[in-house]
Amino acid sequence: MKAVGLTEFGGPEVLRVLELPAPEAGPDEIRIRVHAAAVNPVDTMVRRGMAFVSDAEPPYVPGMDAAGVVDQIGEKVDVGLRIGDRVMAVAVISGTHGAYAEHLVVPADSVVRIPTGVPDIQAATLPMNGLTARMALDLLELPAGATIAVAGAAGAVGAYAVQLAKADGYRVIADAAPKDVQLVKDLGADIVRPRGTDYPQLVRKEVPEGVDALLDTAGIAQPASQAVRDNGRVVSTVRGVEVSRDRGIVTQTTFVPRYAREHAKLDRLRQLVEEGRLTPRVAQALPAEQAPEAHRLLEAGGLRGRIVLTF
Repeated sequence: MKAVGLTEFGGPEVLRVLELPAPEAGPDEIRIRVHAAAVNPVDTMVRRGMAFVSDAEPPYVPGMDAAGVVDQIGEKVDVGLRIGDRVMAVAVISGTHGAYAEHLVVPADSVVRIPTGVPDIQAATLPMNGLTARMALDLLELPAGATIAVAGAAGAVGAYAVQLAKADGYRVIADAAPKDVQLVKDLGADIVRPRGTDYPQLVRKEVPEGVDALLDTAGIAQPASQAVRDNGRVVSTVRGVEVSRDRGIVTQTTFVPRYAREHAKLDRLRQLVEEGRLTPRVAQALPAEQAPEAHRLLEAGGLRGRIVLTF
């Protein structure tokens, strides 16, 4: 099968097309003929040898989001899927086990149907990014009606976080650059304030006692936590972000592989898309051979939605 991967760590130029044996589905697994794979920040960390490769041998194939069709089903699988069904899946990377490939094998619990009427390239942006936002909100453990601040609201994970937070019944105060204000309002944020160093103070003008929690998708949890009330909560989707634990604030970081087999939560994302309450967003689609360019564009920043590789 054709895959895109690397045998040595480095910049985008180390990504190349590889010819690898097609994996076979085990008893509890499903094999997908991948049509689209989203390009995520964690993929650049794999490429640089910073994530998911410490216990694996090369070649390394990045990719945690895939959409395509079922083409092999393990004998013990019973999740209501058949050969040829259109599906999306989240993959936990391990060596050659990544979504940048024509075939991907994953546990059956990591696979659900693609939302009705949604193209593969849009569906491929949903599993890992949507589950990351879902996990962040679950970690906050807030009651409906709570007020949360979302940092990085115009980004791929941040946008899902805003929409999921509204679906959960929260009041959302989001940040946005001037060009993204309308986008974030359209996502459902109750209040949108300019992103930047003044964001915590602007949030405090709306909620003087501080918001109940901060959901950080932009790596700014430390300064933005000043918007959170005493004994509030902070969850960041960006690994390595340090947050002061003063004022009794509880801080946590998401690790989406822990949700990779949360089948019901993944299927709920599908349902929310079908209900029009969650919106997949594609910044650009590129053929798999242009993966190096996809990584360059991602690392340059400023994307709204995900780049998706097509196979």
